[in-house]
Amino acid sequence: MTGRAVRAVRLGPKSIAALALTSATGVAAFAWPLLADRTSGLAHSQDAPWLFAALLPLLLAVAVATVSETGLDAKAVAMLGVLAAAGAALRPLGAGTAGLEPMFFLMVLSGRVLGPGFGFVLGAVSMFAGALLTGGVGPWMPFQMLTMGWVSMGAGLLPGPGTLRGRRELLLLAVYGAVSALLYGLVMNLQGWPYIAGLGSGISFVPGDPLGENLARYAAYVLATSLGWDVPRALLTVVLTLTLGGTVLRALRRATRRAAFDASPAFRTAPGQQEDVQEGSDSVPAPLPESR
Repeated sequence: MTGRAVRAVRLGPKSIAALALTSATGVAAFAWPLLADRTSGLAHSQDAPWLFAALLPLLLAVAVATVSETGLDAKAVAMLGVLAAAGAALRPLGAGTAGLEPMFFLMVLSGRVLGPGFGFVLGAVSMFAGALLTGGVGPWMPFQMLTMGWVSMGAGLLPGPGTLRGRRELLLLAVYGAVSALLYGLVMNLQGWPYIAGLGSGISFVPGDPLGENLARYAAYVLATSLGWDVPRALLTVVLTLTLGGTVLRALRRATRRAAFDASPAFRTAPGQQEDVQEGSDSVPAPLPESR
């Protein structure tokens, strides 16, 4: 008996609109200091609570849109909760240790199986739960939620979700995991870099300066401070994906197949039985042929 193929949950128009609105909000939250003038009060401690308050209903909108367009039910939400708990449990294992964060590979693999919509919600919720476990609640938390959501969403958007399997898929996910781990650090640096005082003149943010000059300073800042954390994170993601990825993918797809997220209910009557006429229905069952 052959197993039914499992495909990542596809995006519909409502899911795309919800993800686009959420991502646009995140991009604006990260980028606005680069466009602020010298007199602006730059402090994410002021805008982070507003971003967090806006992020929660947006995440709910993504989940609701995905459920309404694909027919996912409580089983999918339960699986989402289990994976979010697993991701949160992995986060303390590498927190504060040279950038080693094993939760990245699980977010990438889960996003691949569950699809971009649920992957985005999974990444954000996992980061939120992980922050509660590690005591990492602060102005940076909503930005971490957004960035990890983008990591998992991108994995769900990779090509060949229903056809690519085996070593080729693992290589694809390993490359994506390495790139996304590096980009995670690159994007998250934008959350704190404009507000760090005492840096050298070549890497400090200067409010009101042309965007190109500040971006050049930002690149120097990343090279000088961030790569020591980002590169080990990328390498660990590659190693875990290539060694454990096949087993984890099979387990996730087996759980998804058994949950039958994409199954359509079908009702059949036993041979030789007539369907009961529903009460209040105008239809009348056809008469049986007379025996001769």
